[in-house]
Amino acid sequence: MLNKLNKRRAGFTLVEIMIVVAIIALLAAIAVPGFLRARKRSQASRILNDLRMIDAAVDQYAIETNKKSNDVVGTADWTNYLKKGSSLFLSGSSILGHAYGSQTVDTIPQVPSADYATLSDVAGTGFWSPYGP
Repeated sequence: MLNKLNKRRAGFTLVEIMIVVAIIALLAAIAVPGFLRARKRSQASRILNDLRMIDAAVDQYAIETNKKSNDVVGTADWTNYLKKGSSLFLSGSSILGHAYGSQTVDTIPQVPSADYATLSDVAGTGFWSPYGP
C-alpha cells in the first residue's frame, strides 16, 4: 500500500514550484541593479579612455601641423589621428552619442555635459579628473 502512494506522487506541487519561482525572482531583483551599475561604470570608463585618446590625437595633430597653444582643432582633424575604423574615428562622439566637438591645443578635453549628467551617479568628479567639468 505504501508503494502505491509513492507511485502516485511523482511530480512537484504548486506550492513547491511557486517557492522556486519566488527565489529566482528574489535573486534577479538583487542582481539586476548591480549589472546596470556595472554597465554604466564601464560606459564611464570608455568615455574616459576616449578623452585620453582625443588628447593624444590633438597633441599629435598640433605637433605635425605646427599649431600653437589655444589653436582650435576641428573634429575632422583630430579624428584623423585615431585608429581607422574605431567607433571614435567614425563618429567623433561618445558611446552615449554626444559629440566631443572641436578641441583646443594644450587644453584638456572635457566630458560632454550630457554624458556627465547621465553617469554622475556611478562616476563622480574624482573619477573624471582631470577631464571632468
